[in-house]
Amino acid sequence: MSRQCGYVAIIGRPNVGKSTLLNALLGQKISITSKKPQTTRHKLLGIKTEGECQILFVDTPGIHRHEPKAINRYMNRSARSALRDVDVVLFLVDRQKWIEDDDLVAELFNNTRASKILVINKIDLMQDKSKLLLMLQKMQERFPEAAMVPVSAVKKDNLDELEKLIKTMLPESPFYFGEDEVTDRSERFLIAEIVREKLMRQLGDELPYAVSIQIERFEKKAGVIHIDTTIFVEKEGQKRILIGKSGEKLKRVGTDARKDMEVVLDSKVMLNTWVKVKSGWSDDERAIKSLGYDDV
Repeated sequence: MSRQCGYVAIIGRPNVGKSTLLNALLGQKISITSKKPQTTRHKLLGIKTEGECQILFVDTPGIHRHEPKAINRYMNRSARSALRDVDVVLFLVDRQKWIEDDDLVAELFNNTRASKILVINKIDLMQDKSKLLLMLQKMQERFPEAAMVPVSAVKKDNLDELEKLIKTMLPESPFYFGEDEVTDRSERFLIAEIVREKLMRQLGDELPYAVSIQIERFEKKAGVIHIDTTIFVEKEGQKRILIGKSGEKLKRVGTDARKDMEVVLDSKVMLNTWVKVKSGWSDDERAIKSLGYDDV
């Protein structure tokens, strides 16, 4: 039996559940999630190998019209670039909410030459199934070339059907990655993302978007991995919010991040975290590149 291998881009507006879907399809967490829109900033490759098939899922930042800063323009460029040379595109939409940003994604979806699957998410929250059927009918009229699969990424409903459909669209090809690999990202990248996730989850609306993580040290000594991280914000006031009274918030972020790091790295971790002000970095193309936003 010949092998199959191909790239599958997951696109959609911010906060529609792309990273949750990726993690559910892979059966393990590699992409950070939070309720805050625009959590994902980079393209992230998730590799799933089963039998003679290797699916290369590309998680993307949410595509959005409003681009107030360079970081927003970067995220949109990153998402659009993911559509180049992929075999399948999954357009993830909410089961009941369609907004202006969805129109922008729909335009890109319609113009791609790849095989198309419209994935309707969060169906577990839809009590009236007749409304789902009506939505599916409307979507089929709007996207006649696309196959459609309703799913719940959180509950993992119907993901087997989605995966079966994806496999029918993949080309015959040798595998591009080893069978035990789950991502092309480095351990440094993954642990920086873990810190950012804990910040976004714990601080919620208090946390400014203008926060970035840099790994200053990653060193293994006597079975323990020593990690030093710097969190960059844009203003002194943001730094005070992030650190919290007597350093309580930063300490809590560090504790939660360390636990996740120990799972990912399968090792005991000693984590040190600092907060620094880098004024205006999120609207400075050069600063963005210096902080690792250069993978478009």
